[in-house]
Amino acid sequence: MAQHAESAVKIAGAGGEGPVFDTIVAAFADDPVVRWSFPEVHAYRELFPSFARAFAGRAFSEDSAYCTEDFAGAALWLPPGTGPDEEAMAAIVMDTMSETQQSQIFTLMEQMGQYHPHEPHWYLPLFGVQPSKQGNGYGSALLRASLARSDADGAPAYLEATSERNVPLYERHGFVRLGTIQAGSSPPLVPMLRESRQRK
Repeated sequence: MAQHAESAVKIAGAGGEGPVFDTIVAAFADDPVVRWSFPEVHAYRELFPSFARAFAGRAFSEDSAYCTEDFAGAALWLPPGTGPDEEAMAAIVMDTMSETQQSQIFTLMEQMGQYHPHEPHWYLPLFGVQPSKQGNGYGSALLRASLARSDADGAPAYLEATSERNVPLYERHGFVRLGTIQAGSSPPLVPMLRESRQRK
């Protein structure tokens, strides 16, 4: 199954944006950090899709949104010089969350920014596989395909693992823990860095 998943990895075009975000929403439905941010089911369903698009949607205009042919998994990468739509993300937080929650979310975001490499790098804000398809090699296939691109650039890759259970997968692909990100009552995030395998 892993070989099949690897052969099916592609870059999602504009027409794939809806199915890709459907996969991301399904994949993060029980994610510790995301569900701490959007604990109510109706809020998660209504707000997280917009937040996800603000966080990683620019991957589509940069041709760096990877998915499998059947949209079972997706990896939304932001290349060097491209970042999330921070204004749109902040607006969702400000308009929908309590002052306490806002403070903690913004503290998390600030800490996330502090761990980003200073040099040009590839950033993976969102990465997920449909729950029913997990364990079949889709995640590894997506990482192999997309990390080949950052290696070709001679650039490091960076991400924040939002669940401890995902850390071993990233470590198998060369990512190393940098520390822990945590604010208030939030679950921890694990910032992780992978140096390029083909430095220029």
